[in-house]
Amino acid sequence: MKSRKELNREYLERPKPAGVFQVKNIANGKVLLGSSLNLDGALNGHRFMLKTGSHRNKALREDWNEFGADKFVFEILEVVQVREDPNFNLSDELTLLEMIWLEKLQPFGEKGYNLNDKIRQA
Repeated sequence: MKSRKELNREYLERPKPAGVFQVKNIANGKVLLGSSLNLDGALNGHRFMLKTGSHRNKALREDWNEFGADKFVFEILEVVQVREDPNFNLSDELTLLEMIWLEKLQPFGEKGYNLNDKIRQA
């Protein structure tokens, strides 16, 4: 039986999935498209900022307050498939996915909350 400390260390050391996600308003169809080298952390961050009223995206924050939390879904759209290739670059692969999803969803203006095509989060 592993100790709590061992389990905690294994959890912290496990590879974190990188990819593209969206925060979607199902009431009006608008989306915030984002990407991160740590999807779980990014989604949790958006959830937390919206719940506490501290989200930096004003339009998203206002719609969250107007429509309510139950009208929003947090979805992972695509995860970077890590390859055992010495030339594999996670960041470059994520950039490619970002370009594909930005083109596909065009989350600007009436369609979304994004203000520009810089969607990567830490």
